[in-house]
Amino acid sequence: MTNFIPIFPLNIVAFPNENLNLHIFEPRYKQLIRECFEEGKVFGIPTVLNHSIKEYGTTFKIQKIEKEYPNGELDIKTEGIAVFKILEIIKQVPDKLYSGAIVNYPENQMNSPNDIKIKVLENLMHFHQLIHLDEKYNQNKIILNSYDVAHHVGFTLEQEYEFLSLLSENYRLQYLSQHIDKMLLTIEQLNILKERVKLNGHFKKLSIDNID
Repeated sequence: MTNFIPIFPLNIVAFPNENLNLHIFEPRYKQLIRECFEEGKVFGIPTVLNHSIKEYGTTFKIQKIEKEYPNGELDIKTEGIAVFKILEIIKQVPDKLYSGAIVNYPENQMNSPNDIKIKVLENLMHFHQLIHLDEKYNQNKIILNSYDVAHHVGFTLEQEYEFLSLLSENYRLQYLSQHIDKMLLTIEQLNILKERVKLNGHFKKLSIDNID
């Protein structure tokens, strides 16, 4: 299925199920948000990388206009809905200030074995404990969704975009697992280095026994 959606390109990666708060101040996006809110329509947030709009993004619905300012600026609460792929960007939409895009919605496989979900979440919680970080996310291992934790693992923007482009929950969980394993290995290596540094300046009990 293809359709037209207004787009709000941002230098972020936004995921389905994500609750995203935005401050709207540009005239074109004030128009976009007001129209989508009044008409109950979604808008798309495609990722901008290296000054270029990438092909994948997420549609969002406006849950609430939290605050309206005298100059027309808005604070809004939104919720991510689905991953889309841009087929064509419409830079000049008739009678509109904002741009749009013709998009489709690729099939996104959401099922995965519970044991994989449990392993990923347990490793993630262990990772956060090691770096003394108290992150807030859904810790129910059974209903874990990979998108729920994607902002909590230290991905770069490029990695988050690559993650968004994975259209299988199994692939996304494998991606998360590999990344977390690398982070845990890095922490282990740093701890070993830390212990070595502690030895500097201390008396050492050395032996040269058993030399031929």
